[in-house]
Amino acid sequence: MEREFTAVIEKRGQWYVAYVEEIPGVNTQGRTLAETGRNLREALRLILETNRRQQLRTQQERRDSRPRRTHGCRMRAA
Repeated sequence: MEREFTAVIEKRGQWYVAYVEEIPGVNTQGRTLAETGRNLREALRLILETNRRQQLRTQQERRDSRPRRTHGCRMRAA
């Protein structure tokens, strides 16, 4: 699945700084526009992978914490 994001790139002195508006934490810098673009794509990839792993971990923890069902089996004490 391909998604599009908004990249904001600003020149600050001799550096370019960039961030993705839609996702907090995706930011970087570079000496050229090309370098900044590469860095921003890498930062976005890393954040998305981390978020995906965290989401999967949270789902697994929720599954593990659910009470187990016995499916109607009953036992009597002797």
